Amino acid sequence: MYSVSVWALPALTAITLHEAAHGWVAWKLGDDTAMRAGRVSFNPARHVDPVGTLLVPGLLLAMKAPFLFGYAKPVVPVDFSRLRQPRRDMIWVAAAGPGVNLAMAYLAALLMYVTILFPDIARPWLFQNLKNALLLNVVLAVFNMLPLPPLDGGRVVLGLLPRSLAVPYAKLERYGMAIIIGLLIVPPLIGTQIGMKLDLLPWLILTPVEILIDTILTLAGH
Repeated sequence: MYSVSVWALPALTAITLHEAAHGWVAWKLGDDTAMRAGRVSFNPARHVDPVGTLLVPGLLLAMKAPFLFGYAKPVVPVDFSRLRQPRRDMIWVAAAGPGVNLAMAYLAALLMYVTILFPDIARPWLFQNLKNALLLNVVLAVFNMLPLPPLDGGRVVLGLLPRSLAVPYAKLERYGMAIIIGLLIVPPLIGTQIGMKLDLLPWLILTPVEILIDTILTLAGH
């Protein structure tokens, strides 16, 4: 129960505000699809998915898994044709989610100073919540910026590529998650068989996460 209590709020805010940010930026840039669906809200309750936000992370915590995974209800798909400058604005819409995650990570680092104002009995619990918020937000930002559609990083790449390259690149979206899972799971399995370390996880996610956390803590004065 203690583990759940120090992970629940960080996970809920990191996942749901990430999604809300996409819809909010799309609304500001001309597409009100998510707004009309009532999904542009920074109220986490509007984005909670019973399975992805509650059941899956809860089971992972109960099983003492070495990682935490979850997701919110996806924001209503953005109608890019309604954006004022579709190719440029697609980049801003995609980057909004990871951008909010990094902002929340920095806010968590700053709020660590405030924990000293609380009673001794509450201080460790509050600090652990903020520590987990820092970690989860950075992990979400890094993972979502991997340059493969349908992740946010893939959307950014699509907006930057010339049209002749963007069209074939967009076709990767149907295979994107399978490719990502394959990159994270298949190389270690092959490495185990041939006696080599072929784990791409540190290179793709863990190392960037460590660098970003160190940078955020430095900027926050820790």
